[in-house]
Amino acid sequence: MATDTHLSEPGARSGGTTAGLRRLLLDNGALTALIVLVIAMSALSGDFLTTDNLLNVGVQAAVTAILAFGVTFVIVSAGIDLSVGSVAALSATVLAWSATSHGVPVVLAVVLAVATGVAAGLVNGFLIAYGKLPPFIATLAMLSVGRGLSLVVSGGSPIAFPASVSHLGDTLGGWLPVPVLVMVVLGLVAALILGRTYIGRSMYAIGGNEEAARLSGLRVKKQKLAIYALSGLFAAAAGIVLAARLSSAQPQAADGYELDAIAAVVIGGASLAGGTGKASGTLIGALILAVLRNGLNLLSVSAFWQQVVIGVVIALAVLLDTARRKAGASTPAAGAGAPGGRGKQAATYVLAAVVTVAVVGATSFLHGGSSSANPKMGLSLSTLNNPFFVQIRSGAQAEAKKRGVDLTVTDAQNDASQQANQLQNFTSSSYGAIIVNPVDSDAAGPSVRAADKADIPVVAVDRGVNKAKTKTLVASDNVAGGRLAAKTVAEELGGTGKIVILQGQAGTSAARERAEGFAQGLKAYPGIKVLAEQPADFDRTKGLDVMSNLLQAHPDVQGVIAANDEMALGAIKALGSKAGKSVAVVGFDGTPDGLKAVKDGTLYASVAQQPSQLGRIAVDNALRAIDGKKVDATVKVPVKVVTKENVAGFTG
Repeated sequence: MATDTHLSEPGARSGGTTAGLRRLLLDNGALTALIVLVIAMSALSGDFLTTDNLLNVGVQAAVTAILAFGVTFVIVSAGIDLSVGSVAALSATVLAWSATSHGVPVVLAVVLAVATGVAAGLVNGFLIAYGKLPPFIATLAMLSVGRGLSLVVSGGSPIAFPASVSHLGDTLGGWLPVPVLVMVVLGLVAALILGRTYIGRSMYAIGGNEEAARLSGLRVKKQKLAIYALSGLFAAAAGIVLAARLSSAQPQAADGYELDAIAAVVIGGASLAGGTGKASGTLIGALILAVLRNGLNLLSVSAFWQQVVIGVVIALAVLLDTARRKAGASTPAAGAGAPGGRGKQAATYVLAAVVTVAVVGATSFLHGGSSSANPKMGLSLSTLNNPFFVQIRSGAQAEAKKRGVDLTVTDAQNDASQQANQLQNFTSSSYGAIIVNPVDSDAAGPSVRAADKADIPVVAVDRGVNKAKTKTLVASDNVAGGRLAAKTVAEELGGTGKIVILQGQAGTSAARERAEGFAQGLKAYPGIKVLAEQPADFDRTKGLDVMSNLLQAHPDVQGVIAANDEMALGAIKALGSKAGKSVAVVGFDGTPDGLKAVKDGTLYASVAQQPSQLGRIAVDNALRAIDGKKVDATVKVPVKVVTKENVAGFTG
């Protein structure tokens, strides 16, 4: 009787409710983190909690989640798969290559793409189960093989995706994104495999104790083959969805996505030691990463700080899960649970949704009537890991400050998919105008078309956008610049000599166009012999390494053409005292470091594009478009060959 009275007291009920809520949050660390993030982003940005933006979050989580579902199988069985990003790119490339270049029926091309993913997974499984290679080493090798084959098949250039498959990147009924639907369906498939199938139970058994699983009669080697084949299958599906979004198969697509997939699985509650994990947790982990990136873009957080913030949040999420385990919270069931376990889990998600909606609804009042009088503009750059694009940003920011524009700058890190996400965020936030420096001209098309549909003017800078309408293209001519570079080095060598060419990152339009210009320019000088052409990815360190290797085979080289100043500076380092004396090096871009090398005489010349001017003119034209003024279809900023004779008067 006394106990009944005690339990009926309001204070006791309140304490029990608080303890229950605390236990609920501890038992669902990833879900708690997602709720906190959604509430925080809703409070900080009035653009976050809109239907369009929430759908964007779903689309942006889709590819990572699909990859992560496959990685979940591997991690639950105490393995690791570092190859899923490369396998995704290879599968999509095989589909596009077979369907568009060789006339294979689309249905058969899709089957070939899926078979490619499964085959890569089987190779991983064979190397691990029968070759006794550690999973890290086997899948690291496949990461390199898959990416290399993707570049070989595509020739280093994006391949247009079949129109019938590209519909996977569209919407149903004009509002439901197909990638989200595919993510949900494959998530249910993954949950079914983990919770209701023999192979799913085998994953948990192998991850819990592989030796015990073997002694109990489980054919561990064959199960590992199946597990890695499933990972390859889901990677192929992710690659197809990603290529459909971009309307092209990019040989460099999904680069680094394996790390996001692994992070999503671990954030979702799985242990890298194996034996625990579930599909719903993986989905929550992928959503956390997508919400973070989306929200930080909306808040105009520096692209460099975004990486720091995401890393910190991943660590905090895992620490929260560790605290949950130490506090005695229940561990996700290994494939099965109590009869009421699934119902309890469903009730947890419903309660979480109700709490989130209630709190978010309250925070929405913080943004009532708060709008800036200044025009808002977004600038998506292909990368900020290159001085040329840093100068474009500087010029754009200077012009925006001068004209009273709120400019948000994002860094796509040479990832066409990430840039598509950024452009979608700008569109859903109803920016006045968007400036885009495309990672790839074809891949940017779908996102620019979406902005055009929303009546948001788009200005392309440095590189054009294919199959989409932009107000103007502010650029210098990469092909013409390439011709100038070839002419400059050929004339310095007197029309005869031996040279090497350092190419840019395979698959990027700038690399293709500059290489085309080099080839055109050298046709006028038959006495110039090209000893070698090798990519150095627009990177100074790679330029140093590649040039060092080439010097071993071609010590008699007399000239170098590099597709940007960074690679040229790396080549100069490799050449040592030869640079500027017996070997003429010509770069491209006119970056501050490049111009300094021209002054010092180690870099013979740089084809300068005046990147700061590109940024300033792009902002000016975007403002003109916002005001409804006439804008020229193309605004050309002249390129200029800068040598030691004229470098002093060059302002950039």
